[in-house]
Amino acid sequence: MGGFFTGRTLTGIGRDLRAGRESARGLVARVLESVDEDLNAFVTLDAEGAEAAARWADEELASGVDRGPLHGVPVAVKDIIDVAGLPTGMGSGHYAGHVAEADAACVRMLRDAGAVIVGKTGTQEFAFGGSGDVSVNGAVRNPRDRERMSGGSSSGSAVAVAAGMVPLAIGTDTGGSVRIPSAFCGIAGFKPPHGAIPADGVFPLSRSLDHVGVLAATADDCRVAYHALTGPAEAVPSLLDGPAGDGTGGTAYGRVAWIEPPACDPEVERRVRALFPDAPSERIDFAGLRQVFLAIEYSEAYDVHAERVAEAPGRYQPATLARLEEAARMPGWRLVRALRERDRYAEEIAGLLDRYDLLAMPTMPIPAPRIGATEVGLGPLTALLVSLTSPWNVLGLPALSVPAGTVPADGGGELPVGAQLVTRRGAEELLFTAAEHLAT
Repeated sequence: MGGFFTGRTLTGIGRDLRAGRESARGLVARVLESVDEDLNAFVTLDAEGAEAAARWADEELASGVDRGPLHGVPVAVKDIIDVAGLPTGMGSGHYAGHVAEADAACVRMLRDAGAVIVGKTGTQEFAFGGSGDVSVNGAVRNPRDRERMSGGSSSGSAVAVAAGMVPLAIGTDTGGSVRIPSAFCGIAGFKPPHGAIPADGVFPLSRSLDHVGVLAATADDCRVAYHALTGPAEAVPSLLDGPAGDGTGGTAYGRVAWIEPPACDPEVERRVRALFPDAPSERIDFAGLRQVFLAIEYSEAYDVHAERVAEAPGRYQPATLARLEEAARMPGWRLVRALRERDRYAEEIAGLLDRYDLLAMPTMPIPAPRIGATEVGLGPLTALLVSLTSPWNVLGLPALSVPAGTVPADGGGELPVGAQLVTRRGAEELLFTAAEHLAT
């Protein structure tokens, strides 16, 4: 399943570009050669635009202009994010033939950093779902097992990275849409704090929950990309000192609490828990946070789609339309209560993060299901997909999913699982430092 960029890091690519061992134009050619159409990761490839941007990047680097670690690096962009002159289809019949007039803010940031946009990647229709198999463009397939879900809604971005087609992709995350496919496909996915990367020019799902994030093979590549877009991070000290193995979750990178998942495949939980053997267990109210998440997401999503649902319901995929019709029945008092409850949960989690530097748990409670599945052994798939990721959108906290090995798959073989790390806003660097230790 490995493409040209498999096993290569952004730092290594940057060194090769600056030493003349690679050119940006050569890297674009490698992207185009590496695209595996059967995986359905890309919906648009912009060979002409990418080659022109790569030529300019090569000329700048040759003349001594260096825009940083993404200069000359090929990047893929999720197809709900506008790239000027390219289609933004949202995975929906509603936007067939729609072409963006201007770059989204995050795309401008990529271009300012010297990155080369190579194309648009597949998304769940309107980013409203975590399976990656509901789109007018068809299912995006998991490179680990092509009969299994890639996860969504940033499905194509995750698959393009996991299959080595590109070293970096941009996605969005409203309830887990960067972290879900990252975990299913065995790569790293980072959801920054809410608003850290602006969402201007990104088609909204739920404005107060939407985040722009990055997907890459490793957490360190996520760090490099995030810093290139937002500026270098300041050193963030651990809140509390405590030696590793002291029974309070003390490690070389700070105090860690293991958050008990409410429902989880035993093999997945065992595999991820083994990474944090000394972390004390804590519980949070996942069920209550899910109700807050649903009330906000459904209310805000229906606000975006109400006219389309009324005027052209047949242009939606059936599963998307069914969710929007369910959203229409969300009573207003649920939203009012959810906003009040969100403040209460924010205080509770802030108290937990006064005692610990990091919260750890599985990213997904299950490995990737088969394409088309709606139910698994633990229950309805729609709820499971966001069960461990959506609380951190509700609270706007930074969250990082990193590869945590594999577990046996039903029917044979192995499937990836992810470990999720969460911290307080402004302490993102702790996530990357912890991931670096976990990878050694």
